[in-house]
Amino acid sequence: MTAPRFLKRLVPSSLTGQIALLVALALFVAQAINFALILRERRSLRFEQVTAPAITRVVDAAERIRDGRFRDPPEGRKARLRLEPTNPIPPGLRSKPDVEDGIRASLAEAGIPVGRIVTGVRRLSPTDPRFARMNALRAERMKRLGGELMVAVELPGRGWLVLTSAWPRSDVDIIWRLILQTLIIYGIVLVPVLWVGARVNRPLRSLADAARGFSPGATEPIAERGPGDVRAVIAAYNLMSRRVTAMLDEKDQMLGAIGHDLRTPLAALRVRIESVEDDEDRARMADTIDEMNRTLDDILSLARLGRPSEPPTETDLSALIDAVVEDFRDLGAAVEYENGHRLIRRIRPSLMRRALRNLIENAVKYAGGAEVKLIQDAGGVRIEVGDRGPGIPAEQIAAVFDPFTRLDPSRNRTTGGVGLGLTLARAIVREAGGDITLANREGGGLCATITLPGR
Repeated sequence: MTAPRFLKRLVPSSLTGQIALLVALALFVAQAINFALILRERRSLRFEQVTAPAITRVVDAAERIRDGRFRDPPEGRKARLRLEPTNPIPPGLRSKPDVEDGIRASLAEAGIPVGRIVTGVRRLSPTDPRFARMNALRAERMKRLGGELMVAVELPGRGWLVLTSAWPRSDVDIIWRLILQTLIIYGIVLVPVLWVGARVNRPLRSLADAARGFSPGATEPIAERGPGDVRAVIAAYNLMSRRVTAMLDEKDQMLGAIGHDLRTPLAALRVRIESVEDDEDRARMADTIDEMNRTLDDILSLARLGRPSEPPTETDLSALIDAVVEDFRDLGAAVEYENGHRLIRRIRPSLMRRALRNLIENAVKYAGGAEVKLIQDAGGVRIEVGDRGPGIPAEQIAAVFDPFTRLDPSRNRTTGGVGLGLTLARAIVREAGGDITLANREGGGLCATITLPGR
């Protein structure tokens, strides 16, 4: 998996999630900068108040030892700065290399030879018995800082110069405080952000659902909720849906008028051709009128497909296919059907029957017969209409679904039609949630496949 695809999966898809993620990242960056500044200031303050004075005191004591002016503490008293014969710092304590480097550099500048320099920091318990023997102010300061710095400097021939000084705890405590602070800020900031995002997202989700399920004349207006911009979008959608419904109503009225105005003269022509004495001419004229009626039906059906009057019903696909095949057999067409199992799907049966009839009709016209199969698999249901005709060149398969497109440019009555059969069939199947594909068969011929989704 590539990095961009992995990062894309981490980014929320919803508007609320993306806003919350952006705010969370901004807060994280701000807190990281704040943490870095606080840590830097804390270390600078620690150097000024603790490290620098400790280095100064060690150098000053070393100079006094060199000059013979150093005085040991009285018997039984353990001073903060003293001279001991051995290194008293126990192993395992956390060392401070910066303090060691500072002491070594300062002693070198003073011309004082030294051996090893050892440092260690240990935590102090509030009940440490040494606090009882200390000055109250110093004891309070050491309790507050919570740690003790021990420095041991080896002076060749003189022993170890030892210093103990108050030392602040490690930076872990401030890290935990900043983490707690960040969580509190996240709670204070993200909760209102998520609330506002949800307030915006709910009406937008309702708008998206209404747009996906839009059906002219059957969709109620969406309640205008949310912020002003969102309400304006919803109002625009409601206005658009009303305009679309009005336009489709006008279109249906116009199509009804066109259908009536065209069928009336066609019916009159059908009556008048009965007076033609030549049987061949009369049959040719009747076929022409029938072809015009079929073309008119295809055009009107395709134009009205977006607003079908037939509601979806639970339909047995096997029975539907068998009925269509029987109609062709009654007309003498060589159509075979492998009767499948009973499969119930929620479709508009008249429209699906029309789509299947168009596919079988094409197979009969161009190949003289058809083979129909009903197949169910994990992907859904397939209705295959195969033939052994000439097939279709691969580069023209996509084009035959376009309206008024036919491979035979003559459009004569032998091959019939004006190129709307496949267009209408695909529109019907897609309206049912499926699709139609065409593929050339091995050994010659064409296979048209209607694919319908599972339940």
